[in-house]
Amino acid sequence: MDSIQRPGSETSPKRPPLIVIVGPTAVGKTPLALRLAQEFDGEIVSADSRQVYRGLDIGTAKPTLEERRRAPHHLIDVVAADEAFTLAQYQELAYEVIVNVLARSKVPFLVGGTGLYVRAVVEGWGIPRVPPNEELRAELYRQTEIKGEGALHARLREVDPVAAERIDPRNVRRVVRALEVYLETGQPISELQCRKPPPYRILQIGLTVERQELYQRIDERVDRMIKEGLVEEVRGLVEPGYRYDLPSMSGLGYQQIGMYLRGQVSLEEAIQLIKRHTRRFVRYQYNWFRLGDESIHWFDLLSDTYGEIRELVASFLPSLWPRAR
Repeated sequence: MDSIQRPGSETSPKRPPLIVIVGPTAVGKTPLALRLAQEFDGEIVSADSRQVYRGLDIGTAKPTLEERRRAPHHLIDVVAADEAFTLAQYQELAYEVIVNVLARSKVPFLVGGTGLYVRAVVEGWGIPRVPPNEELRAELYRQTEIKGEGALHARLREVDPVAAERIDPRNVRRVVRALEVYLETGQPISELQCRKPPPYRILQIGLTVERQELYQRIDERVDRMIKEGLVEEVRGLVEPGYRYDLPSMSGLGYQQIGMYLRGQVSLEEAIQLIKRHTRRFVRYQYNWFRLGDESIHWFDLLSDTYGEIRELVASFLPSLWPRAR
């Protein structure tokens, strides 16, 4: 999809490199990242908001132990399923990991489909350090239950139209957080989120594929997760006491299998819901990783594009990493 374009000369070649691989769920980010990391002596920094939780393995498509042996992985299994984990924490840890990878003369590959995580790192978002106000959050969630998610989003639009434009009304957790920051500080979260680009030369690689092909991959992945034991994984999380309303358990797969375990739907219905919601999520991901974004070099994986991608990466690294020549 992308003819080879050399990374822009406006960034200083003396700056350390950061290679970013983005794209929708099931498009093939992990296989590409592993291949590039092995060839260019790299380490992978996960940008997945669910893989940070321990015990959520199958439903998050977490890299296998064999894949982790092929290349070091970071920011996986960071916290327990019932621990809070914020965007600010992720950004701080990601920067720390990247610095350490570079200090070992390795190439950091930031890889994942959570657009919020990727852009917070790549664009250097300023993230408000406003601690959670559980009482206020509970009231906002209660209002959502009474009036609906649209009403809460409309309230956000009144006080912070910029944030409202960025946040999907269905993402109630982010709407609540934006309102919480405003109500606690009197300032819109969009104003507090100033940006300071990090000190890296950044190469962004985007992966895409024809939509029906992607949907087929999603269906196959979901079926594979069921065979690998997703139902047992969810059951093993809730039996010790992890609640279904935890942020970790709200992800694709866990929510729908939870409905099955509570007798609300059949297993087949749960599987179909996972597939349907994953397809919807893919459309949401494409809003984050825009195909028209000139800062991202897009490649269509229906064709054999590894050679082109490899050439692009090699042209980005040679002055710093001779092995990339």
